Amino acid sequence: MKGIYLLIIGLEKEMIKEVGSLGDVMFQRGNYIYIGSAQNSLEARVARHMSSQKKKHWHIDYFLEEAEIKEVLAFELGSDKECELAQMLDNKFTRVWDFGCSDCSCDSHLFFTEKDLGELLDSIFEEIDVEPIKGSELEIQ
Repeated sequence: MKGIYLLIIGLEKEMIKEVGSLGDVMFQRGNYIYIGSAQNSLEARVARHMSSQKKKHWHIDYFLEEAEIKEVLAFELGSDKECELAQMLDNKFTRVWDFGCSDCSCDSHLFFTEKDLGELLDSIFEEIDVEPIKGSELEIQ
């Protein structure tokens, strides 16, 4: 499968973490949404994110050393929709500046909230009018 995915991530305690070229980044305790794209094998990309045994390549790899993926949502959309969806998230959540967007003109691909994610994600799904595929439905090996 190819498409766009959202990682729903929980962070139990506030932290400052060195994140590659971004340097030290302050992360608040709460919930995060990361948006990514995988136009070859979305399942393999998600499996990589979920693995604890990986070389740090992307900003999200540093964050996931301390944070926990709670849910994965995937959409069969082209890569051109990744930044469009990031803009929608930017309008609803607090951005973590410059995170995960070094290959585009977005301000961020990681967003923070202290609120319950279920209700907020439902409103995003309504806006993009595409049903998500839950992580449990993906064929992740």
